[in-house]
Amino acid sequence: MRRFFRTAEVIAPSLGGRLARHLWFSVPAGPSRVPLPDGGRKVSVTVGGQTVRGHVWGEGPVIYFVHGWAGNCTQFAAYVGPLTAAGYRVVLFDGLGHGESDPGLQGRRRTNGIELGHALDAMAAEFGPAHAVVAHSMGTIATYLALRFGWTGTARLVLLAPMVEAASLFAAFQEALGIGPRTKAAFDRLTKDWVRIPVDEFDARIQASYADPLPTLVLHDRKDRQTPYTDAVALVDALPDAELVSTDGLGHNRIISDPGVLREVVMFLTDTRVDEYSVA
Repeated sequence: MRRFFRTAEVIAPSLGGRLARHLWFSVPAGPSRVPLPDGGRKVSVTVGGQTVRGHVWGEGPVIYFVHGWAGNCTQFAAYVGPLTAAGYRVVLFDGLGHGESDPGLQGRRRTNGIELGHALDAMAAEFGPAHAVVAHSMGTIATYLALRFGWTGTARLVLLAPMVEAASLFAAFQEALGIGPRTKAAFDRLTKDWVRIPVDEFDARIQASYADPLPTLVLHDRKDRQTPYTDAVALVDALPDAELVSTDGLGHNRIISDPGVLREVVMFLTDTRVDEYSVA
């Protein structure tokens, strides 16, 4: 692969850019699905002619959960019980190209953060404005895109191990594959043609600047190897009403359902004492 990109840099950077875009937007295998709580009902909405599938529990103010790249909605299963017991409606869904939903608009296991934002927006159009949105990893930027460009509105945000910006991740991807500057320029151009947003604007800080200030709880592990902890610190510094809760040793995915993290999130979402319901 590195040999291909070295050659493409010299004779066919556009071809290299197309392959780089294909690799970048291909969804890898993610965490296994876990059983969802009883009592929910299956729901679906349409994004660009493709079906986004999810589950809904409870009645009351709505809380939407947005998974990250290669994630799935069942990662949030532990939140359903305490939140419905506190009087909230919980909406979980798989983005296009993920889980039980249809492929993305560019084909099987190919999608992007824009489509994930559209999925959230379509769910919000179906079930109404959010009391809160809880987003993991890339779901952070997808949520801000929905708040900026869509009909989604929310009173609160919770960001778990947020992916703050894509540029540094692509730089690592570029280095690993030996992608040169001409191929990178082609990738950037082709990506913008597809998603309509420049790579350097796929940044939560930039997109958040277009949204009204929101009470925001950010939880991030200091040893997260997928989304840098320092990026979460920078994001909190950039938001006018945000709080950072730091963990040690949970990593990128275990932080979602850790009992201590779950308690922090449920307290923030419900303004309810943790001893008034079970979060086990």
